[in-house]
Amino acid sequence: MRAAVRPVCRRRRPQPDRHAVSAVPDLTASRAVAVEPSVPSAGSASAGYRGILKATALIGGASALNIGVGLVRTKVLAMLLGPAGFGLLGLYGSIVDLVRSVAQLGINSSGVRQIAAAAGTGDAQRIAFTAGVLRRVSLLLALLGAGLLAAASSPLATLTFGDAQRAPSVALLGAAVFFRIVSDSQGALIQGLRRIGDFAAVGFFGALLGSLAGIALVALWGEAGVVPSLVAMAAGAALVSWWYARRVPLAAVTLRWAEVRRESSALLGLGLAFMASGLIVMASAYVVRLIVLRHDGLEAAGYYQAAWTLGGLYVGFVLQAMGADFYPRLVALIHDNARSNQVVNEQAQVSLLLAGPGMAATLTLASLVLAVFYSPAFGEAAETLRWVCLGMTLRVVTWPMGFIIVARGDQRLFFITELAWGLVSVGLAWVLVGRYGHRGAGMAFFGSYVFHALMLYPIVRSLSGFRWSGDTAASVGVFGVSVAAVFAAFEWWPVAWALAAGALITLASTVYSLRVLLRLASPQHLPASLRRLLGALRMHTQGPP
Repeated sequence: MRAAVRPVCRRRRPQPDRHAVSAVPDLTASRAVAVEPSVPSAGSASAGYRGILKATALIGGASALNIGVGLVRTKVLAMLLGPAGFGLLGLYGSIVDLVRSVAQLGINSSGVRQIAAAAGTGDAQRIAFTAGVLRRVSLLLALLGAGLLAAASSPLATLTFGDAQRAPSVALLGAAVFFRIVSDSQGALIQGLRRIGDFAAVGFFGALLGSLAGIALVALWGEAGVVPSLVAMAAGAALVSWWYARRVPLAAVTLRWAEVRRESSALLGLGLAFMASGLIVMASAYVVRLIVLRHDGLEAAGYYQAAWTLGGLYVGFVLQAMGADFYPRLVALIHDNARSNQVVNEQAQVSLLLAGPGMAATLTLASLVLAVFYSPAFGEAAETLRWVCLGMTLRVVTWPMGFIIVARGDQRLFFITELAWGLVSVGLAWVLVGRYGHRGAGMAFFGSYVFHALMLYPIVRSLSGFRWSGDTAASVGVFGVSVAAVFAAFEWWPVAWALAAGALITLASTVYSLRVLLRLASPQHLPASLRRLLGALRMHTQGPP
């Protein structure tokens, strides 16, 4: 059976240069499609490190801007709505997030993998075909999600608010679910093709446009504008993602039903594994918080929440960049063990060099950070925050290895490893919170990533022959010792001595990171002013200042 479907593009455009893919595009415009990610050989490894740093800077910078937009939006909406109205906004937002995460069946994450795998072949027809299937399946899921939410609006309103009076408002949230799923699918296309500049721009401009529209509606209608504001924010993100996705040059294709069915099965099969993994992570976090709440009360749960949030704030920039650029790049070459293991080592080393000094600084200034971001009343969470920082440092190390399983599309193994981590995380919290209170939850978080590292390494070793390179192992050792030393100083020494030791270790680890990054990324590519500054600091640089 053959079905003629409207082409992905109305007119055939010039095909991209397959070799012009290593450069990271500008934040606001990137016209070239990443067809075959370029992975440097050992002799040109600095190009790979430069690409990782550029992608991290783009995605990390966009994430920082998004957080800034979110903080302003939250502040303005809180002032306009007051506590009750803001609480209502949070409840409606939770409904949208829950229904969206279930309705899209993980297809946004599996879509990135399928698009990246198609791009790795260099076949323009296959890229266009995969993109067409992704768009159609996502549109179908978006319609189903919106329809199911509308149909279940009455029981959901009763479950959430105690009666069905808000059922029409809950039904209207189906539009927000629709736009969010559509936006995610368009983002998957952009990310899968490694158009990192466009991907960063979509996140920022989508958040900005949606926030402006949402704030305007709440300012105009007050509490009655809460649901329309959520729909407007989702629509703004969808509009921006559509604008950037339409600029992707794709070949005209005809979709055969048998091929569509096969590609859809692959998308949904891996997507379900991603969805299950996400639900495991959310459920584990929820259960750990329940354990803390039941054992030590609401105040202790607040301490743990504050520690967990701040512990992951800085690392989150690094991990987001990892998912945005590293994941599709790895997918495209996952069947070449030598090259894939090389880029995993590069990503792990750069991520650790970027995150390590931040973790040492957070460990040192834990009490001050809690007071600045929250209030001095949260000072008791400092020890918990230090345990969380230990876990976050390990998380930076283990995540690149975990992507080997994901990039191979092994749904069963991926689900098993995530389930094992979730069970260990909850089990450790059950034991340690009973003995140490909310600090035990931080200990459990660290312990779960010790287990994660010990579990993942032999698995990926058997899959691809992966092993740490000498440089990566050296960075792991340096930052492992640095972070452990700062932690131990606060455990055993007076606070003044521990602060001094932490400051010195943070400074030394920062200098180490800069020296290694400059060596890896060829400092002659840095701006002249920055090279002069580093030269004044007696850093190791190459090329004229």
